[in-house]
Amino acid sequence: MNFPEIPLINKIKNRINNDEEASVMYLHAAVAIIGSLTILLTLEYDVLNLSEANHAFIVLIEKTCVIVVLAYVVTRLNFFTEILDKKFTLKNQALMIIVFGLISIFGTYTGIDIFGAQANVRDLGPMVAGLVGGPIVGVGAALIGSIHRLTLGGFTAVPCALSTLLAGLFAGLIYKFNNGKFIGVLGAVTFAILMESLHLLLALLMATPYSHALEVVEVLSGPIIFANALGMLVFAIMISNLIRERKTARERDEYFDELERKRHELEVADKIKHSFLPDTIPYEDDVEVKVLNMPSKDFDGDFFDFTEISQDRIGLTMADVSGDRIPATILMALSKTIIRNEAKHHEKPKSLLNYLNKLISPDISSEIKVTILYGVLDLKKKILTYVNAAHIPPFLINASENKILELNQDTEQLGHMRNLILNTYDIQLNKGDKLVLYNEGIPRAFGENTAKGKQNFMKFLEKNKNLSANELVKTVENEINNIKDKYGFDEYIILVILRF
Repeated sequence: MNFPEIPLINKIKNRINNDEEASVMYLHAAVAIIGSLTILLTLEYDVLNLSEANHAFIVLIEKTCVIVVLAYVVTRLNFFTEILDKKFTLKNQALMIIVFGLISIFGTYTGIDIFGAQANVRDLGPMVAGLVGGPIVGVGAALIGSIHRLTLGGFTAVPCALSTLLAGLFAGLIYKFNNGKFIGVLGAVTFAILMESLHLLLALLMATPYSHALEVVEVLSGPIIFANALGMLVFAIMISNLIRERKTARERDEYFDELERKRHELEVADKIKHSFLPDTIPYEDDVEVKVLNMPSKDFDGDFFDFTEISQDRIGLTMADVSGDRIPATILMALSKTIIRNEAKHHEKPKSLLNYLNKLISPDISSEIKVTILYGVLDLKKKILTYVNAAHIPPFLINASENKILELNQDTEQLGHMRNLILNTYDIQLNKGDKLVLYNEGIPRAFGENTAKGKQNFMKFLEKNKNLSANELVKTVENEINNIKDKYGFDEYIILVILRF
């Protein structure tokens, strides 16, 4: 049988399903309405014939729900959230004591008189205050509630006042022993049950006559324990939700702050880096130089440079500084500046890299790695003299022998050893030869790892080795763009090709 859809009911169902707190509030409202209607029927129209215990039970549930609605408002006030965040001040502690003391008084006034004793939820305010704000707040709120209870008199006045005071004190001690953390829903409800059991026990031990006290306890034990446990249950759910909300908000704020910090670092690093990229590419009649520079979204410490040493000699640098953004970028800029300024004073590449290493190694952290290939190209002799400190080695497309050679690579990096052991290599360059220098972004694009990527890139060069430097650069760029479109690849790409 299909029942007709009712928009209002569906809206309420969706709201409950999507909002934990809303579902709790609807539950409170439903219980309060049921309790109110029951009391109305019982007291005004005598429709239901209830025992004294059941009567007390229903009234206490209704009053608890009223307190919970009040508590919902209180837990959203600034002083409560400050206390919850452990930002204690005289002002917010005083407000906490006054408000929860008044809640305790309200719990007394909304109770039911049974044989001269009060069945109420007076202890709820001090218990919550202590569990959230510690001993001072708990005892402060309890003093207000207990002193007020003493002024009302009755044969249970002293044990009731004492139990309220102990409720605030014990709740505060639990806060202390738990290092200021809320004990959770189960812990709070268990504490409320134990505290109200103690309340009833004190009434039995201290109230006179004993027979009167026993009669009161027999009638009130179930309702008073259940009502306070119910109030604490909903209070604890509210507090737990609020703690979770604030934790989520803090994590969200920290996440966005971290994103903003990284974005700013990336912008600074990018500006520093691009300010040190070569403005012009040297061009000689006998050498064609083409560069592919494809930036990525994330930080990278790869850089290349051309340094004019003399009329016939050019320094070639291809390097990678990896590590934390800003330190790595500063080190990259520093290394490039040192190479540019000192290239004319160090005839041998090995001498220059050793000099650079001695300058940066005292202050470089273990997280930062520097690999670098530096060579000097003699334009007259067509000889490249180079050293390679663990950087990915270039390829030489040998025109006369129609094959591709991989140049040499040493294993030692800069920065972690005071004295580098590097080999110097010479390579003769002939007409039609192409020297292919690149960073690790190339093999990452061409394969799942560096070794496989290098192998695939070498095969790619083999197929296109007869192209000019300009055509080869465009072909590589098209291939990487295809890879990006297909796999969402994002790496910084540097490719430098010199054709003689």
